[in-house]
Amino acid sequence: MDADPYAGFPPGFFDRSDDGPDARFYDRPRLVTHIDEAAVAAVGDLYAELGIDGSAPRPTRVLDLMSSWVSHFRTPPADLVVLGMNADELAANPAATTRLVHDLNADPTVPLPDDDVDAAVCCVSIDYLTRPVEVLAELGRVLRPGGVLAVTFSNRCFPTKAVRGWLATDDDQHGAVISELVRRSGRFTEPTIQLRTALGVGDPLYAVVATRRG
Repeated sequence: MDADPYAGFPPGFFDRSDDGPDARFYDRPRLVTHIDEAAVAAVGDLYAELGIDGSAPRPTRVLDLMSSWVSHFRTPPADLVVLGMNADELAANPAATTRLVHDLNADPTVPLPDDDVDAAVCCVSIDYLTRPVEVLAELGRVLRPGGVLAVTFSNRCFPTKAVRGWLATDDDQHGAVISELVRRSGRFTEPTIQLRTALGVGDPLYAVVATRRG
């Protein structure tokens, strides 16, 4: 990772209008889905296609980053680590086998050992990270060589908590920004970007996918 992993981004790109403690913002559970049914199904389809859900030929251990009460797997993996901000939301997630309450903006370190998981997913949440390169580098650390990273995003968010650069860019630019952040982590193969839902119908669901380098 470069000495300044954010060189070239406009000043204030990763600032937010509400820079108060995230723990206070997320202190109550929000037991809702933040994308529509078609987008939720598209997330599950992606995970199945990547071979990281419970339909995979061998048991998988998956980290669901910035998770909540639901993880959108069609079939949950054998071992699902959910990391999020609200303990009640994580406790309500029936697919979880391990629950970690952790604020990645306060500390971008992922509290797992090296080479610990087969896949890492982050669903419609990367826009809230103020130090995304460090977090992505951490995902590269906890992933096993060849492990899959899948970052999905849509056009919904809590605007006061999303970084300013996200709010100032469109969906095509979002994919480009995420891909560049993945590159700057120095841990992954070249990312791919794909629209996973029908264009112009309901909530869009995009995926940025990469693999941890060996």
